[in-house]
Amino acid sequence: MNSELPGAQAGVDELLDRLEAAIGRLGAGQAPVAELVADYEQAVRLLAEAQTRLEALAGQAR
Repeated sequence: MNSELPGAQAGVDELLDRLEAAIGRLGAGQAPVAELVADYEQAVRLLAEAQTRLEALAGQAR
């Protein structure tokens, strides 16, 4: 299982990078409302996926 952790962690890191980008666009508030709504929805999905993956990693580390 330890061989899976680096790849799984890379996946979590990528999700968090995408989440940060979406939050940055939301914070800037410069995009049209439709794009802001899409960014918000993406951020919610990315956050849920990142939480799921982090919980899985924590379970593997125990």
